[in-house]
Amino acid sequence: MDLHQSKGYAIVTHWLSSKGYRPFIFQEQAWQHIIHGKSGLVNAPTGCGKTYSVFLGAVIDYINRQEVSKKAASPGLQLLWITPLRALAKDIGRAMEEAIGELNIPWKVGIRNGDTDTAERARQKRQMPEVLIITPESLHLLLAQKGYATIFHSLKIIAVDEWHELIGSKRGVQVELAISRIVNSQCSLSNATAAVWGISATIGNLDEAKEVLLSSLSCWTGVGGDAGVTVKANMDKLIEVESIFPDEIEKYPWAGHLGIKLAHKLIPIIEENRTTLIFINTRGMSETWYQTLLDIHPDLAGSIALHHGSVDMELRTWVEENLHTGKLKAVVCTASLDLGVDFRPVETVIQVGSPKGVARFLQRAGRSGHRPDAISKIYFLPTHSLELAEAAALKNAIRENIIESRVPMLLCYDVLIQYLNTLAISDGFIPETIFKEIKQTYCYRYLQPEEWEQLLHFISAGGKALYQYDDYRKTEIEEGVYKIKSRKIAMRHRLHIGTIVSESMMKVRFISGGYVGVIEEWFISRLEPGDVFTLAGRNLEYVMCKEMTAYVRKSNAKKSKVPSWQGGRMPLSANLGRKLREALDRRSEIKIQKSKPDDIELKVLEPLFELQEKVSHVPKQNELLIEHIETKDGFHLFVYPFEGRLVHEAMAAILAYRISRIRPITFSFAMNDYGFELLSDQPIPVDDTSVYDLFSPDNLLADIQRSVNSTEMAKRKFRDIAVIGGLIFQGMPGEKKKARHLQASASLLFNVFNEYEPDNVLLKQSYQEVLDQQMEEVRLRDMLHRIQRSKIVITFPQQLTPFCFPIKVDSMREDLSSERLEDRVKKMQGSLDQ
Repeated sequence: MDLHQSKGYAIVTHWLSSKGYRPFIFQEQAWQHIIHGKSGLVNAPTGCGKTYSVFLGAVIDYINRQEVSKKAASPGLQLLWITPLRALAKDIGRAMEEAIGELNIPWKVGIRNGDTDTAERARQKRQMPEVLIITPESLHLLLAQKGYATIFHSLKIIAVDEWHELIGSKRGVQVELAISRIVNSQCSLSNATAAVWGISATIGNLDEAKEVLLSSLSCWTGVGGDAGVTVKANMDKLIEVESIFPDEIEKYPWAGHLGIKLAHKLIPIIEENRTTLIFINTRGMSETWYQTLLDIHPDLAGSIALHHGSVDMELRTWVEENLHTGKLKAVVCTASLDLGVDFRPVETVIQVGSPKGVARFLQRAGRSGHRPDAISKIYFLPTHSLELAEAAALKNAIRENIIESRVPMLLCYDVLIQYLNTLAISDGFIPETIFKEIKQTYCYRYLQPEEWEQLLHFISAGGKALYQYDDYRKTEIEEGVYKIKSRKIAMRHRLHIGTIVSESMMKVRFISGGYVGVIEEWFISRLEPGDVFTLAGRNLEYVMCKEMTAYVRKSNAKKSKVPSWQGGRMPLSANLGRKLREALDRRSEIKIQKSKPDDIELKVLEPLFELQEKVSHVPKQNELLIEHIETKDGFHLFVYPFEGRLVHEAMAAILAYRISRIRPITFSFAMNDYGFELLSDQPIPVDDTSVYDLFSPDNLLADIQRSVNSTEMAKRKFRDIAVIGGLIFQGMPGEKKKARHLQASASLLFNVFNEYEPDNVLLKQSYQEVLDQQMEEVRLRDMLHRIQRSKIVITFPQQLTPFCFPIKVDSMREDLSSERLEDRVKKMQGSLDQ
């Protein structure tokens, strides 16, 4: 059928025309593929109508099918819309309901996630809506219902929104598994199965992202030999990046303090625009920024709000509603507002501090000018001088369209164990059938039969190590079907379906009544009654802790502790690191040419670079700079690969180990995204004769295992794996186990596996995750190969340099309060400027 001749197309385009819109070419291309029953991936910039490219395609297809059959379609689920964030569901549902109502389509839209009440769930069980918007976790809960296959019998399209966010995570693996089960259950009932469509912003590995999403469709001849279609918008979304400069460039920069000092420069931007989103990288700093902006401009009270994941859900919803209506002038937020929510009134975005990646920066820029013809305006506010070089690197990466890839996860045994138990709760599963399905998915394509047998033995008998414990013998085998028949085990499993393992969270309530938000247990455990901390933009006095709730009262104290959340610091991406090295290379060209307006950040930084050149060296793209500096603290070795803090942390440990083989010597480490420091009480033997051997990629894995406590790191990883795999029960809602108790349970299991079942797949996974995620082993190896091809420049400055100063300050943070640190830094800067 030709799209333009179809009744559905005529109705939908007439409706769009009545609202002053016309479809884009990429939307029509997607609609054509959808009515032909194809699967694929839609790729378009933020704010260009990606949602309508699939949703209206489903509507057109429905109208066309109605025209052919001349009768009302049988009721049932037509469109399953998988979204990574609860916040997106409401916004998408609102847009869908508006379209459905105005088109007079007899569809209902339902939402299913952790916020859905029991009454709505019961209604959905009796009569499933035609459109269901759902999170990956709630979709797996549907698969845990008996007779789940009948829910999906009528399903025509599975849409996965924001696929670029899900791929590369265990939630993405959940989506892979759910699609494989839904499609294969339809295959077994009929020849027709649902089409699968991903919706994605641009990422570096778009073809691979499509392959991961559609890998399970091989049971259906509709995909045929090809791997589905890719529909690209080919629209250049205009992005304007403007840096906010300090009045004077600090020649000795240090992280974290400059941003707040520039807060007054944001007030004119906020005043001049209808609505501004201010993105902060961590929740703790978002609290500080919210308070600071109110302090310096009290008139913002009532028109500025705070939004992050630990703020009470009702307050977050209120903020989102008022963003829609344009009643708020500014919102200070974290990644909680990164994705998909369409806030039309937002005219400007401010990024405070480096976003650490090009894709994240583009995503945030796209929150403003959320229309295809609008310019997305984003301001970059540095938290220390050198971050201006990152701004120059970001602008260059955007011009060249260099965006990070999202590497798909492989062989997540913990997610697979959870999934098998989910199927065992519902209708049970036959191993031979499910093994074939799982092998079709991208994540498990390399799953070996002996690993599969180990997993089956584990869920049915506890494996070699835990066979004596009843709690680990979860499934029973009836006529070849694996089932969980224990109501207790089934209930426990349903409570913990999901792959997000966060730090143990505590509710925060006023002692007089009223809910404030949530905060991590480890932070509360460090407070004494009477201590004041900030949450949800309020100063709160800690009163007491009872069960998993911290009770507080309002405080008028001027000073308060700002909570920090674990894992708040993101490492520099590989792409941004490369562009940063190129930016330093371009700096010498700018000096010669004297004119390159695009690189104004590098020109502004010239006094810092001149000082660095004077006392040491500014490395070019094909150089690695190493500085030997002696101070009263000892002998320092500073190395600048510009590869991000995780790679630097691993490299510091490896380098220390390799040096210790030359001479017995002990070190302390410090690192940031630009480089790392080794500090010793004796001279460090790194010179022209040994340096290339010290940075060799040879024997890398063996040296990693010898240089870092990989067993201890794997043990920490194993805690999350054990929770996802159902080895550790986190407790009933409201009475969760404390984090230290979870870690103790995980450590015990880890030690048991190490001793009695060393080939356990979960044990193997924990070590692999340390290499892939904490060590970034592939990136580390690539860096070492790059260094072997580079010129290594070793200098011997007589004082601390602009490049090493922020690393030196970071090494002092744990020993000093923030006020004492600032005083100490000022003294150091003063002595260096003399």
